[in-house]
Amino acid sequence: MPAPASFSNYIDTHADAFIKRLGDAVAIQSISSDARRRQDVIVMGNWLNGQLNELGVETKLVDLGTHEMQGQTLQLPPAIIGRLGSDPAKKTVLIYGHYDVQPALKSDGWKTDPFTLVVDEDSGRLIGRGSTDDKGPILGWLNVLEAHKNLGIAMPVNVRFCFEGMEENGSEGLDECIQEEVKKGKDGWFDGVDCVCISDNYWLNTRTPALTYGLRGIAYFNIKITGPGQDLHSGLFGRTVHEPMTDLIKLMSRLVDHNGDILIPGIDDMVPPHDEEELKLYQKMDYTIDDIEEAAGGKVALSSEKTTVLMGRMRQPSLSLHGIEGAFSAVGAKTVIPAKVGGKFSIRLVPPQTPEKIIPLVNACLEAEFAKFNSKNKMEIEYLHGGKPWVADVRHWNFEAAKKAIEAVYKKTPDYTREGGSIPVTLTFAESLGVNVLLLPMGRADDGAHSTNEKLDRSNFIEGVSGLIRKTSMIIYGPIIDEGPRYLLVRGWRCCMTQVTEEEALQLLYLVNLRRIWLPSHGITAAILGVMKVSAKCADFRSFAFVYNFLDLVNAPALPTMR
Repeated sequence: MPAPASFSNYIDTHADAFIKRLGDAVAIQSISSDARRRQDVIVMGNWLNGQLNELGVETKLVDLGTHEMQGQTLQLPPAIIGRLGSDPAKKTVLIYGHYDVQPALKSDGWKTDPFTLVVDEDSGRLIGRGSTDDKGPILGWLNVLEAHKNLGIAMPVNVRFCFEGMEENGSEGLDECIQEEVKKGKDGWFDGVDCVCISDNYWLNTRTPALTYGLRGIAYFNIKITGPGQDLHSGLFGRTVHEPMTDLIKLMSRLVDHNGDILIPGIDDMVPPHDEEELKLYQKMDYTIDDIEEAAGGKVALSSEKTTVLMGRMRQPSLSLHGIEGAFSAVGAKTVIPAKVGGKFSIRLVPPQTPEKIIPLVNACLEAEFAKFNSKNKMEIEYLHGGKPWVADVRHWNFEAAKKAIEAVYKKTPDYTREGGSIPVTLTFAESLGVNVLLLPMGRADDGAHSTNEKLDRSNFIEGVSGLIRKTSMIIYGPIIDEGPRYLLVRGWRCCMTQVTEEEALQLLYLVNLRRIWLPSHGITAAILGVMKVSAKCADFRSFAFVYNFLDLVNAPALPTMR
């Protein structure tokens, strides 16, 4: 159903207010991995909960308990579960997002204060920590709710929300929260959810929107090396003792080489080879080597082949070294031998890999390599957190609705991508609820999530609101047709017949007769009655588009075997 012009007008006239609200959110330093900022994360959760309540969303704050971090027992930030609408004739969409952010300091290389949203009028960039990951996308959904509420227009779907404050630190407690809510059945807040939509990732480039149907998993580790009882003077003890830093650097060099190849035996062997059909998917994507190098801020791509780079990001595991703790890193020179150091690294996983399968391989490799050193230092391996990879069915109506919404707003067909990052809760939703999960990115490839000068383009933030409005509308009403929809209620089934020709309707029934698709008898009746009720103004013969439109609209199960 075409979004009314009033939506476009509302979005245009309230764009500055939307940006101000984003600025208010960015100002809250909700860094979940920093114990000193835990109260700020809780403040952010309460702020977001209040915003939802003002927009008519019924919410509950779920206490996730406590956890140990940085030598302290800390309260976990609350999960926010919300609901709006309970019309049994409408589909129910669950929206997920996270309100915590990565650490950020001006001294890291930020050009501006990371927790003050800066609007760059020349570039149209909204710069600040959390602008694209993930406060901007969350507030995009709040802007959708506000537009509907203030215009007096009902949401075309029932909406459920699940927002957390620990995504950047392992999503501790969230899986159990979701599973407990699902166990409640009809008494739970997730009862009746038909699909899930997550906006926490990015386009492949800066030109073409994307729909994401796969994510890599993650397994995050810390190697601790200890030896001397205290830090030592390098002039007095250099070349006289086993140095923890030397052992750590050598050990980390045994994990991955300079070409990105993983050196841990058995990890790459788990991944099945690609076939020609999969290769064609990567070749079709709107992507170039310039795109990755622009996003990276330098000409540093591992390959000059587009498909090699895309497969390295989407369908192959990777191992990255992240940092070293305990070593001197301040300005100036300090001739010290650190007594204990820790090296952090993570492995991004692809099907059929899981953290449970990877952990033994990592432990075995590190223990074997460390034994070769004959060092008197001690090594400890910590598994910090992880999540499984996920892949969804792009033929589902959830993806079809998003595709049509993107085409309506951006006038482009989206890329279908598997993302290199990890959002472990995605698989939890898919497995616990048994529904299709879609990742609908708001951000672009050059947004710099987790990096310095993180930004969200103003156009993506504002047009993204239009896209979300269209997305929810499409779930019920199907593709946008210039002539507009007509409504038909047949035996309790809510149907919307676009203005189609009799020939197109007969083509639908012909496909039903051939068992190419399936419809309930009252759905077929609706099609026949629809032919009698609509005028033949659609000049193009688009029988397949009409079929999918109709299947989306009758709210009936279907076998989309035609794709």
